[in-house]
Amino acid sequence: MTYATTAPALALDDLHASLTDPVLDAMNFLNEVVARFPDALSFAPGRPAEGAFEVEDLARHLRSYTGHLERSLGWSRDRVRTHLFQYGRTNGIIHELIARTLANDEGIHVPPESVVVTTGCQEAMLLTLRALFARPEDMLLVSSPCYVGITGAARLLDIATHPVPEGAGGPDPEAFRTAARRLRAAGRRPRALYVVPDFANPSGTSMDLAARELLLRVAAEEDLLVLEDDPYGFFVRAGSARPTLKALDRERRVLHLGSFAKTALPGARVGYVVADQEVVGRDGRRSLLADELSKIKSMTTVNTSAVGQAVIGGMLVECGCRLREANAGAIAHYAGNLATLLGELERNFPEERRRRLGLSWNEPTGGYFLVVDVPFAADHAALEESARTFGVLWTPMSDFYTDGGGEHRLRLSCSALTADQIVEGVRRLARFVESRAAGPAGSR
Repeated sequence: MTYATTAPALALDDLHASLTDPVLDAMNFLNEVVARFPDALSFAPGRPAEGAFEVEDLARHLRSYTGHLERSLGWSRDRVRTHLFQYGRTNGIIHELIARTLANDEGIHVPPESVVVTTGCQEAMLLTLRALFARPEDMLLVSSPCYVGITGAARLLDIATHPVPEGAGGPDPEAFRTAARRLRAAGRRPRALYVVPDFANPSGTSMDLAARELLLRVAAEEDLLVLEDDPYGFFVRAGSARPTLKALDRERRVLHLGSFAKTALPGARVGYVVADQEVVGRDGRRSLLADELSKIKSMTTVNTSAVGQAVIGGMLVECGCRLREANAGAIAHYAGNLATLLGELERNFPEERRRRLGLSWNEPTGGYFLVVDVPFAADHAALEESARTFGVLWTPMSDFYTDGGGEHRLRLSCSALTADQIVEGVRRLARFVESRAAGPAGSR
């Protein structure tokens, strides 16, 4: 019997339609460009600074966590060993420490059982979307521009999204209301809305307190759940921190998505979702939404790495479950970097030059990101030229719009650079912008 030496090629059209969606290519393209131009100064990645990371700290964090189990909880050595080396509780093993930290840092008071510990915040999004969106007519409202992680996850799950343009003050509650009513009139079911209320990725915008309270009223009146993503709330540059939507939530409409990637250790890949909503079955049985998410998680990642959780657990134990205080140095670092970036943009593009070029940017009060409006198409081709010829990288904003837009906007992230690198990077960016604006590609 003769066998073919190679299998026939798979037709892309026979694979899931999401694989041809540009949103799934955006992150891979950016990583590929960064890899091809390693000497370019990069304003592209939204990753935390590495200056405070030490390899030796990992062992210390593990010891802190095991010491907590043995001394504070009275666990035997055998029980601790099983806890760390074996499969564990599906919804996580550090849920109590996370709940205590949320109470201390954010004024979010929820039972530990409502916390599902996930493999990064991306899994929290997937679990939440899979549980909430049950009907073909269900729609997810997203603030636009929007983080590609949530729109990509929705695409993988065949969940339709509806972009709602944000304003200068971040997500617009009344725009969400209008969108929900229009969709409902068209026979769709607006099920939930997704927002990043503090220093959003990609725009850097934030909601003030009045807007947050109004958004919760709109959600109640339009019967919407709120998916609140809060990776950057600690990192305030100007003013004071505002309460999370979950801290203001009195009706349990908010599912709070969190991550330790920015505030602790990205390599641990530990995130979580607070899902304290009550679920009622046909038989009258009541449970927490967190329990229902557990069923989905058991069929995806089974459970989140016990070792990764233990490292984060140790960090929480060491800071007394007060992570905001432990991030004081990081908060100052990112505030300084953002101030440097804004100052260098002002220095390299004084008012007369800005007017001549048709250039502008926003001034976020914290976080990692800001957006620059430029007089040319800030597309992938422009990014390649910027990296190759001028040695500077950024992110095209068009990747964050699901309905088109952002073609003349670029995102700058200042989190992973030093102050000196920001100064040199903006100098290179200014040369690129001047060159691009002066050439044929500079016309709109």
